[in-house]
Amino acid sequence: MNHVNQLPDGNKNSIFRFGAWGWLTIFYCLLMFFLYVGMCNDGSNISAPNVAAALGVESGVIMNMNSVAGLVGVVFFIIAGQINQKAGPRMTSGVFTIISGIAYIAACNAGSTVIYCIAMCFVYGGIMSAGYVAGGTLVANWFPKKKGIVMGYTTMGHNLASAFYVQLVSILIGPTVLKNIGMGVVPIGIAAIILGILGMILIRNTPEERGMNPDNVSDKVYAEEYDHSAVSEDGGWTTSRLLATKELWLAAITTGFFQICSVGVMSQLVLRNVELGFSQQEAMNVMTVLALGGVAGSWLVGVIDEKAGTKKTMVLFGIWYAIALLLNFTAVDSVTPFVYVSLFMIAMGIGGSANFTTSLPTSIFGRQGFDKVNSVIFPIQGAITALCFAVNGIVQLLTNGQIRYAYLVFAFVALVNVVLVLTVDEHKYNRDFKTAQH
Repeated sequence: MNHVNQLPDGNKNSIFRFGAWGWLTIFYCLLMFFLYVGMCNDGSNISAPNVAAALGVESGVIMNMNSVAGLVGVVFFIIAGQINQKAGPRMTSGVFTIISGIAYIAACNAGSTVIYCIAMCFVYGGIMSAGYVAGGTLVANWFPKKKGIVMGYTTMGHNLASAFYVQLVSILIGPTVLKNIGMGVVPIGIAAIILGILGMILIRNTPEERGMNPDNVSDKVYAEEYDHSAVSEDGGWTTSRLLATKELWLAAITTGFFQICSVGVMSQLVLRNVELGFSQQEAMNVMTVLALGGVAGSWLVGVIDEKAGTKKTMVLFGIWYAIALLLNFTAVDSVTPFVYVSLFMIAMGIGGSANFTTSLPTSIFGRQGFDKVNSVIFPIQGAITALCFAVNGIVQLLTNGQIRYAYLVFAFVALVNVVLVLTVDEHKYNRDFKTAQH
């Protein structure tokens, strides 16, 4: 047993001591989230208008293509879920990350909206399958009881992408460097390919494969407070049984609704800030500052999740985010004090919604058979999340480009979601939780 596990509590309460291999797994998931947010969400602040200009169409058309790609990506999630059960999250995450890198280069060099849409289907399906389907299984396997704080760390990738991705692409496509969006994203696509290859080499499906216990706890804690009953690889779940389970639908819908709010806002935050009177560069700078502050927000959401539980954290998050969006909506075409307050509140919640996509299902169903549970739940989450692009696209087309009205829709969704979260039975099928309670 290593020194870390010789702590008086067997390391079960630490939010930092995950071991070198545990931290490598966390960092790997963080990087996949960075690429997801950059290529699919926040990056569209700069990629959508540039691709639209290259193709001679309105930005709203490209946003609607993104929405279509997100919905088609659900098919990838279903396929990835099956592959994940057979090949394991190490190989699944690596292969799908490579696919996303290749497709991203193709999308930003597309010669038509049809080709763009097809390529983006592979981008969305690839990187989201890697980060959420396979990455979610890695988190559940490695950190079943510390998944709240671990997701707080991994979702820092969201904030870092929000801070640097748009600026990075802006530099790459600048007049002194690579001239256009198509060439500008090539280094990013290559980076995704390299990450996928390294993942297949270095990552392992479970901590046991590295001689560690889940959550890096001591042998004593693992023996006494974790479930060891014989369970089939799928945890006894079938697809039909899961689809007939109320908690699965509540977990999918509530986490998906928060993703609608967060992704919908961040994917158009630069345009919203320009709408308020910021210059393009000022809007990108504001986004960078907010996202860097949001790194602390991701960690804080993770800590609250760890200490208070996922359900209570989601209720607080929903109320917080709704207030932030309503404050932002009040500003029409100028920056007001409410705008600065709302931007701070949005920053604190940037990574929070992504925390719940894995944390809540793990709380409810536990690690046993999580890859099976996630293979059913994430396609539903993904389909719901993709609707945010439809909201943004439709709002822009109907209001002559005024994105603020989408914020009103997202605020309503957040408040409705709070009511839904209150009906969740947080640990209903969690074997480890029930073992620790006895």
